[in-house]
Amino acid sequence: MTIRVIIADDQAMVRAGFAALLNAQSDIDVVGDAPDGRQALEVSGRTHPDVVLMDVRMPEMDGLEATRRLLDPPIGVVHRPKVLMLTTFDVDDYVYEALRAGASGFLLKDAPPADLISAVRVVAAGEALLAPSVTRRLIEDFARTRPAPRRRDPKLRLNGLTPRETEVLELIARGLSNQEIAARLVLAEQTVKTHIGRILAKLDLRDRAQAVVLAYESGLVTPGQ
Repeated sequence: MTIRVIIADDQAMVRAGFAALLNAQSDIDVVGDAPDGRQALEVSGRTHPDVVLMDVRMPEMDGLEATRRLLDPPIGVVHRPKVLMLTTFDVDDYVYEALRAGASGFLLKDAPPADLISAVRVVAAGEALLAPSVTRRLIEDFARTRPAPRRRDPKLRLNGLTPRETEVLELIARGLSNQEIAARLVLAEQTVKTHIGRILAKLDLRDRAQAVVLAYESGLVTPGQ
């Protein structure tokens, strides 16, 4: 199945470069692009992409607000693409809020081409791009310095998890892959996937990215622990 992608970035050369790279892949098709968040919403509504590459800083509407609107659409809108944030180190303060808004992860703009291609495939498959050590470090920083407002005590949400599910959630938050979790807990990888599916369902979470955020907000995992 071909992965449909749109690219939202205010730099035309970035959009063109990413589009050329991705369109060269047999399983990826760039179906549109936009120079700002507002137009990204319009293009997404017309093309129904699987993945949106979303720059953080753009005119008219930034990537954070566009992500919120894409992933929490008005009543009647059922299409919700995966969002992969594009960022640089000088805008890291947006990343944690983007993950809380439902983005599936982020990629540094200067990452190698192979990483961009892999990231699109990973996010399209429903996984969260949270494995790189830089991501874990950033999430820890944001969890420590920018606690989210709590409408409901996150600790109460964890009460419905079994001890094993809680253990798996903690390892997810520490950035371990399914394979690494399976090795740590001496489980089959398919069993780990089953536990993760139950965790997401019980906690009403969209993906691993939101699971990581909740683990930090609840205190299950603490920065620097």
